[in-house]
Amino acid sequence: METFKYVKPFLKKHWKYYFYGTLLLMLIDGLQLITPLVIGAFTDALMDGNLTQESIPRYIFYIIGIAVTVAIGRFGWRMTIIATAKKLEYWLRNEVFSHLEKMSLNYFNHHKTGDLMAHCTNDISAIRNAFGGGVIMFVDAFFMGIMTLFLMATRIDLKLTLVAFIPLPLIVIFIVVLGKRVRYRFQMVQEAFSDLTDNVQEAFSGIRIIKSFVQEKQSLHYFNEKNSNNFFRNMKMVKLFGFVQPLVGFISMTSVLIAMIYGGHLVIDEVISIGEFVAFLSYVGMLAWPMMALGFVYNNLQRGQVSLKRINTILETPPEIFNLEVIENLSEAYEVEPSITVNNLNFTYPNTHVPALENVSFELKTGETLAVVGKTGSGKTTLVNLLLRLYQVDDGTIKIGGVDINRLPIKKIRDMVGYVPQDNFLFSRNIAYNLKFGNENLTEDEMIEATKSAQVYEEIMSFPKDFRTKLGERGVNMSGGQKQRVSIARALAKKPEIIILDDSLSAVDTKTEESILTYLKMELKNTTSIVIAHRISTIKHADQIIVLDEGKIVEKGTHESLLSLNGHYTDMYQKQLLEEKISKE
Repeated sequence: METFKYVKPFLKKHWKYYFYGTLLLMLIDGLQLITPLVIGAFTDALMDGNLTQESIPRYIFYIIGIAVTVAIGRFGWRMTIIATAKKLEYWLRNEVFSHLEKMSLNYFNHHKTGDLMAHCTNDISAIRNAFGGGVIMFVDAFFMGIMTLFLMATRIDLKLTLVAFIPLPLIVIFIVVLGKRVRYRFQMVQEAFSDLTDNVQEAFSGIRIIKSFVQEKQSLHYFNEKNSNNFFRNMKMVKLFGFVQPLVGFISMTSVLIAMIYGGHLVIDEVISIGEFVAFLSYVGMLAWPMMALGFVYNNLQRGQVSLKRINTILETPPEIFNLEVIENLSEAYEVEPSITVNNLNFTYPNTHVPALENVSFELKTGETLAVVGKTGSGKTTLVNLLLRLYQVDDGTIKIGGVDINRLPIKKIRDMVGYVPQDNFLFSRNIAYNLKFGNENLTEDEMIEATKSAQVYEEIMSFPKDFRTKLGERGVNMSGGQKQRVSIARALAKKPEIIILDDSLSAVDTKTEESILTYLKMELKNTTSIVIAHRISTIKHADQIIVLDEGKIVEKGTHESLLSLNGHYTDMYQKQLLEEKISKE
């Protein structure tokens, strides 16, 4: 039962639908078992010469009445059991997605997107099949099998029933014996599909790189490898079922053959009537399905169990970043001043040994601007990720408004911050959706103000549908500079108390950069700012500048004080001045 612990809440809430659906299914099965008896009675009446013009419509009415009732009943149990299984699929997919949203960046660094997509599609579909078709087949096979045997033994002949039943248990034995192999092969199918999905997702995301490096042929070759593996795994599964189904058919026909030979002798010896013999053959045909279904139910449930365990692995992984129970209800209880204190911050990424940050300390008062510079890989973005609580830090190392960041609600922290990342990710919706992403109540006037501040308003107005213009995947139909400025506008529209620009002005020209920085300085004078940049011109007016090198602060001060040190900062500044001079010449 440990496997079902995450679906228990749903099953407890919806057990009535399964209960009533099961009752209805058994009722319909019972009605279907009456039909052979009606046909047998009709045959006996015909053979005995007792069939009259008046009785024929009665038999027709019975058969049509049963057929109509069965059709209505089947609709009923489908709308209870199958519909509930669909609801389980919907509910479980939401649970998994919700849980994944809580996971830290580290989780996604170690789990492929394609694999997670396969979990949310194939695995959850397999669970739905187990709780839908699997439940139906189990009830149908168990009840139908028991009732069919009971009617064969009591209404026709016990000895004939026992003789005809001899081969049928072999069906269950064969399929159950093959169950372990089915489980293994199904797991291989799921893993192959995960690899294929991951390859497709990665290829489409990097299609521009593939084309620019003329690697279409190599990419197709790699895709073919994954696709071939997926095909191979599925074919192994198909071959297994291809072996089982003819075997089941052969055993079923053996049972029918035994019934015909032995039952024929009983008719000749007048132990049973021809009508009873006809009814018995109908029951033997009906009995083959429950025997076969029991085996398939076992395999269906095995597949569902494999997928449920894969889903459980996700749900059992606890989020690395979480709110303390004490502060869950204090999200809006108090205001937090947007000042930042970092004290002896050390951080090493999981499964690595080289520290990303070492003994980083600084203090940033409300309304001040901190600039962070350094070579690629020096720890600048890591610092930002820790301030956003995307990774866990030690108690007391980061404080916002004098409060330990680990004692603040995650939502509170991220609501305070307007963040512009390096990759300028835009969703494939319209521009307005992207601008409203951090503030769903944003008005059109506020959108205009934010885009003007980010120096992108005029370009948006030149699009066919202005703010309603739909973007391609990751904003592919915008230039790098436009995407960067829309990302800045999105952060500004949030009206944050803290704004973080992670190398967010690299794709704009100097004039646009100066306009954006002037707005930040004049209009957001009470907003605490952190600017990560490579260009010194971007950050020379900051209240405080820190220079990172291999995760350590090697220099700290203002633009003028750092230049007087003739150290790392001075070298960077002189190189950039030289580059600007060369470019002008």
